[in-house]
Amino acid sequence: MPDVRVVNVSKKFGKIVALDNVSLHIHEKEYFSLLGPSGCGKTTLLRLIAGLIQPDKGEIYIGERFVNNVPPEDRDIGFVFQTFALFPHMNVWDNVIYGPRVKGFDMKKAGIIGHEVLEMVKLHERSDAFPNELSGGMMQRTAVARALAAGAKLLLLDEPLGQLDAKVRKELRYDIRRMVKDLELTAIHVTHDQAEAMSISDRIAVIKKGKVQQVGTPEELYMNPQSVFVANFIGESNFLEGYVSIMTGKETSIELRGGTKVHATNGDLKRGERVVLAIRPETFTIEKGARRGENAISGSVERVVFEGTNIRYEVRLENQDSILIAKPSLMGEWFNIGEKVTVSFQREKAHVFPYPETGLKEEIAVE
Repeated sequence: MPDVRVVNVSKKFGKIVALDNVSLHIHEKEYFSLLGPSGCGKTTLLRLIAGLIQPDKGEIYIGERFVNNVPPEDRDIGFVFQTFALFPHMNVWDNVIYGPRVKGFDMKKAGIIGHEVLEMVKLHERSDAFPNELSGGMMQRTAVARALAAGAKLLLLDEPLGQLDAKVRKELRYDIRRMVKDLELTAIHVTHDQAEAMSISDRIAVIKKGKVQQVGTPEELYMNPQSVFVANFIGESNFLEGYVSIMTGKETSIELRGGTKVHATNGDLKRGERVVLAIRPETFTIEKGARRGENAISGSVERVVFEGTNIRYEVRLENQDSILIAKPSLMGEWFNIGEKVTVSFQREKAHVFPYPETGLKEEIAVE
């Protein structure tokens, strides 16, 4: 199965820069996701790999083959669209064997392939149904089956679960990954849903405004974000603004607004530099009353939201910063609105970034 290399690719639509000098390497047999907000360029990149549009500059390789000028039908790809894109006048069976028939396979060989893929997507018993007789999940499984039956070595999925309800979407994403891994395909999956990307991907490229922000495994992106945007877009983060006051050994002392001081591990920072601390809601400890200790800050509970497995607390700190804290609902004590508390965090759990040149609000914006 092929790997895919995108080398210094750029694409404009009029004055809009959709992709700006993007380079990526998707490995053989990898389930790779392109993740980012709407309009960031991820679908444009997928369409370039498919050959549906051409890059303004840069090179695209599928395996060792340079494919910039190769038409889509000769790239050995399967494309699964968000809108299902099934032939409405054909039943499931005819939709699925369409690819093999176009390629000139005889009916016996096309039939063997059709039976195999329909069994794989669990639609064998609905082979005579037309698209308007299927649920959304069944239509998308049919679209995946059609791509697989065509002999695709590279599967491209453009928001394939976007039109499905939450429960079906969650089930189908695991089905698609299972099929890709069983068939040892290479897959590139476009989504704006970070939970979807985190749950099924081997690696993820986070894209913002046509540029790749970071590439890594779900664990790497969550545990070690390399920018304020990634810390905000992958999961959730609290952002606290401050200045580097002291740097000694492996420790950085940061003064937050109001004179509150906290400690973090050293980064590539300078004394006096303006910084942003990103801290995950679940990494905070919250206790009743006033407590002393490293990175312990007093505050009061302003909001409590029960979410089933978690409880979310909005806490106003003594320096007037507001933070979110998430704790399992079945563990530990609960806190009430107006209650005085102390929140704290371990220094290694805080990610410290230089303050963005465009401002914090602009940096974390997803539109």
